[in-house]
Amino acid sequence: MQFPGPSQRLALLAAALLSACAASGAPGDRGPRSANGTPITGAFGAYLAGRFASAETDTEVAADQLLTALKADPDQPELLNRAFLAALLDGRGEAQRLARRLPDNPAANLLLAGADMQAGRWDRAEQRVRAMARTGPVQVLQPTLLAWVQFGRGQPDQALATLRPLAEANRLRALNALHAALIADIAGRPREAERFARMALADQPQPPWRLAVLSASVLNRAGKPAEAQRLLQQMAGSGEDAALAATEAHRRTLLAARGVASPADGWAEAYTALAGALRGQGSSDFALILAQLALRLRPGFGPALVLVSDILVDQSHEEQALAALGRVPADDPLAPVIGLRRAALLDKLDRMEEATALLRRLAETYPTMPQPSARLGDLLRRRSRFAEAAVAYDEALARIGQPGQGEWPLLYARGIARERSGDWPRAEADLLRALELSPEQPYVLNYLGYTWAEQGKNLDRAKAMLLRATELRPQDGNIADSLGWVLFRLGDLPGAVTWLEKAVELEPRNSVINDHLGDAYWATGRQREARFQWQRAATLEPEPDELVKIEAKLKDGLPGYPASTAQR
Repeated sequence: MQFPGPSQRLALLAAALLSACAASGAPGDRGPRSANGTPITGAFGAYLAGRFASAETDTEVAADQLLTALKADPDQPELLNRAFLAALLDGRGEAQRLARRLPDNPAANLLLAGADMQAGRWDRAEQRVRAMARTGPVQVLQPTLLAWVQFGRGQPDQALATLRPLAEANRLRALNALHAALIADIAGRPREAERFARMALADQPQPPWRLAVLSASVLNRAGKPAEAQRLLQQMAGSGEDAALAATEAHRRTLLAARGVASPADGWAEAYTALAGALRGQGSSDFALILAQLALRLRPGFGPALVLVSDILVDQSHEEQALAALGRVPADDPLAPVIGLRRAALLDKLDRMEEATALLRRLAETYPTMPQPSARLGDLLRRRSRFAEAAVAYDEALARIGQPGQGEWPLLYARGIARERSGDWPRAEADLLRALELSPEQPYVLNYLGYTWAEQGKNLDRAKAMLLRATELRPQDGNIADSLGWVLFRLGDLPGAVTWLEKAVELEPRNSVINDHLGDAYWATGRQREARFQWQRAATLEPEPDELVKIEAKLKDGLPGYPASTAQR
């Protein structure tokens, strides 16, 4: 799949929303200002404010301001394109009216083609699809969009003929085969639907959630319920967030419902799939446009709203992202997954009590699923509520039963929570069990090895573990520090200095690492350098109890190493 370069994308999006404006307003004032601070008003001020809001993905303000500017200068081409895109991204009705004045704008043509299709103007919709650009990301969708128009016109044979060669030989087989399966399914051709669904799933041992759900529904109606169930069971056991949407309670609904039931649904599905791929390639601007086009065809479409939310999070618009998730219907199969995402956003917005309450409700609603409790543990651990986090992890692991290799992160997280809450014996057991399940995890090797070094126990084993961790993560300053600290405890002072100096190079603003290097310098007689490192460590926001220790060393030196031996 080819994706447009920066200059192509600018043309494709007709002055894309990434354009920035040098003008900026005072705090609390979104309007632009001149160099001397005077507000710029009128049409030009609205234009500048709209451009700035567009660059910040503030779609409401961008649409308000650019539409205001357009009223004053309705025939200015750049302004017309910007106002259209802003209206489209904010879901405004004006977007369709403006689109009619933009025959060369790809997004405008997609919007008008969708409106023609929804109104049953199949010939006009087909004309617009066939006239689409032959380059750039839109070309990927052209056969799929055309097939749905042909099906809507009552030509299922022609629709399947459009997709069949692409489904059989094209590198985009999964996309075209899936839509061929959906068309055949609606057309009442179960054997063809089954064949195309199998083609869509080929070479995908772990298919994406949406592909798995749609294919399972097709296979179920084609008389293959056991295979359909296996697909969903595979999703439920994946450990991913999407597993919450494939629980036993949801499967009957997922298998019975047609996830795509009309040409408009098909277009929305295709737009969302391409938007997800574009976001993965760093083209979030056009991805957001496609997602909004999908929502015009299918309001409340969960996958499209999740994608919109993800793009907004990428651009640090958490409040808008949260609002987008709020538009997903409560009975949507993705509702539990949405709940996890909403909790993460609430936590990011410092609305912790709301986040924890939501995760506890999800844990009660899905008593066999570990994800809500695991997320609750993560949230509490990040907020240094370690004892509560350990309890949440207890619940998550209890729901798993016998942990397998994929559960090492949960044991690792609970081990950290237990250690930080003062329960070292059980923390050590968790960390050792995590290593049994996945022996080559450098962060587990590091955490256990460093803690042993701090305790002065199992130092030889800790050294071996940390040597392996440095091989696995040679550029990780924290792991280099741990190895240096073990060597210090073992009395290998030259080795300790070597690794701790490397650690400081990799993590120069880490208080603990600078403090450790100061200790190693003092122990080797490099008193001035030691004091410099301790003074630096004191300026790097150490924990309060660590700051007390650093200040004591600055005053009296390192305990156990008299100053008389450190005069170099």
